[in-house]
Amino acid sequence: MAANGASVNIDALCTIDNGKKGKVQCNYCGKVVSGKFRLKCHLGGVRGDVIPCTEVPADIRKLFHERVLETKGTNHREVLNLATPETRQKRKSCPGTNSRMPSKSRSPESSDPRKIEESTGVAEGGAADVSPFSEEVGLWTKTFSEGKEYRPSMHARLIGRFFYENDIDLCAVNSPSFQEMMNATAGSAHCEDKIPSYHELKGPILQEEVKEMRQYVQTVRQSWESTGCSILLDGWMDAKGRTLVNFLADCPQGPIYLSSADVSSCVGDVDALLSIINGVIEEVGADKLVQIVAWSTEGWLRAVGQQFIDRYKIALWSVSASHCIELMLEKIGMVSSIKGVMEKAKTVVEFINNHETGLELTSKQTLGNELTKPHKIMSAIPYMRLENIVSGKKKLMETFLSSTWSTSALASSEEGKRVADLISNPSFWSGARMVLKATVPLLHVLRFICRDDKPHAGYIYETMDQVKETIRNEFQNNKSMYMPIWKIIDEIWNGYLHSPLHAAGYFLNPSLFYSSDFYCDGEVAFGFLCCLVLMVPDRPTQLVVSLQLDKYRHAMGAFAEGSAVDQRNMSPVDWWSRFAGECPELQRFAIRVLSQTCEGSSRYGLKRDMAEKLLTGERNHAEQEQLCDLTFLSFNLQLQKFHPKR
Repeated sequence: MAANGASVNIDALCTIDNGKKGKVQCNYCGKVVSGKFRLKCHLGGVRGDVIPCTEVPADIRKLFHERVLETKGTNHREVLNLATPETRQKRKSCPGTNSRMPSKSRSPESSDPRKIEESTGVAEGGAADVSPFSEEVGLWTKTFSEGKEYRPSMHARLIGRFFYENDIDLCAVNSPSFQEMMNATAGSAHCEDKIPSYHELKGPILQEEVKEMRQYVQTVRQSWESTGCSILLDGWMDAKGRTLVNFLADCPQGPIYLSSADVSSCVGDVDALLSIINGVIEEVGADKLVQIVAWSTEGWLRAVGQQFIDRYKIALWSVSASHCIELMLEKIGMVSSIKGVMEKAKTVVEFINNHETGLELTSKQTLGNELTKPHKIMSAIPYMRLENIVSGKKKLMETFLSSTWSTSALASSEEGKRVADLISNPSFWSGARMVLKATVPLLHVLRFICRDDKPHAGYIYETMDQVKETIRNEFQNNKSMYMPIWKIIDEIWNGYLHSPLHAAGYFLNPSLFYSSDFYCDGEVAFGFLCCLVLMVPDRPTQLVVSLQLDKYRHAMGAFAEGSAVDQRNMSPVDWWSRFAGECPELQRFAIRVLSQTCEGSSRYGLKRDMAEKLLTGERNHAEQEQLCDLTFLSFNLQLQKFHPKR
């Protein structure tokens, strides 16, 4: 072994990270560590200030495990023998550890000493952590002498996923209540044998889940070659007053979490903020990026967007569509005639909610809980409540005109009289219908964006145009009624929401392009050309795309079959995949445009606690690495399991 060991050079097993002084990357799993000694500990599975490699071959792991121990001296060789039966018996009674340790009551497999695997805890300073209270000693890592490895069961991994996805303190697995819940659910008194320990959740189960998630993320990243992706910015201010941002990548294959950053010190410094964003773009790949979608229109973020477009010219910048619709609804609510109606509707809703029992209104009778149905877009809630009031008009009228109401104590109260007057007043109902004419089309857009999981880039341009036309028709072409609403919509659309990508998507959506009412004006043509220049940077390919575009315009070749009405029902991306094979350059460009979202990160509703912990210091390197893994896993589990509510 010594001869073979001498032939293995550590330099051949790593990649020097030139961008970060002293950093080396493991060629097996890709983890970056500080210095070659830590890399040896990483490869050899010597725990302490570094997490063991899960991909290294067994012979290489054993070799470097021995090398590290030889370097540190003979005292550390004894660590291999720490996991004796006696040690395990003593460890049972250690405070702070899981009480469900191997015992006589467990199965023969679980009591097999070969299943209790050995570990070392050699810190960079040279001191091995061999305390019986250490959570890393001899419980699960590689048993080098046996050449076998602990593999958590799927049952244990599913429990782990529940903890990781929901950012639950892993110590909760020791809670008697948790164990009772599991026993009751499983219907077995021996369920505790299937519940993973705290150490397993923190160690091998976490590693196994992170490994699997990295494979999933890699699969998503590979799809960017054909579809491209959008970077979604998810920002907020935490309880400490810090401005934090999560960076996500979105594509038809699914959204993934990239990283988090504390930008508190950069707010107001456009250059510093652009530098952070540029680092994320480098991680994604500038050739894969199509657009950046911001979560808000607040001042500093808008300044960054404007500078990004002017300086980089590699991708587009837009704002979350739902946020822009929210701004439209907020501004519409400030129109005096609409504001008065909404205040009256609020009075009705609050009265019904406060006296629902007395009014004998239940959700089965149309009203009740439906009046306060929650929605993540706060500015949409009042209009949704108004919708429910109008749809429940008959029930409300019956209630407030009934003898039950007239003889009740509520009827004689000032508040009751006021609400009864509103309900019986025709002007309230005509005002409510007027408000709904102006806002329901926008609510429909919100539902389309929030509840549909298909890319929106091919539809949003036409959808917003239809919103305006619907509002005009609802007001029967009365300019004095619809023009104030149009001005609000146009202000937000032109100032924040509209992107050249939306115009290009409209042009490249075959179900719209080949329809009789398709209209290509200057805005559409400019949007298409702008996207072509940004997304196809080399001039020869731009020329090829322009030439191929004639076939699409005139429905030539395979496009002739695709232009048929019955062929336009499929998704735009599927359509281009099927009918544009003769024009590969145009096909690639069209698929990238039509694969993008118009919605921001808010639709995924990520829990932000994990990012806040990650961006707070006060922990050592090993703890920070583990928290990085937990954050990566938690966010990506949430994103992977996301399904829009119908």
